Amino acid sequence: MTKSALISLIAQQLKLSRKDAETAVNTVFDSIGHSLEVGNRVELRGFGSFGLKERRSREGRNPKTGERVMVDAKRVLFFKAGKALRERVDH
Repeated sequence: MTKSALISLIAQQLKLSRKDAETAVNTVFDSIGHSLEVGNRVELRGFGSFGLKERRSREGRNPKTGERVMVDAKRVLFFKAGKALRERVDH
């Protein structure tokens, strides 16, 4: 499902204008993004949780040349599906 399809579905189901549904979807996505940006975990009961994992700096290799390079430390986003979602998908 695309963001546009989600907006259309919400507009249809809740009898909202497409613009109002788009505002709602953007507000939810912006809120999730902001929470993750400041380092908070986001949990949506029955759906799943978004979080960040800290990766230390390490030595890697350039795949083309085989040359050793330093990979900087970074934060990596992850999603873990909730039990209800896993059960719905695995039927």
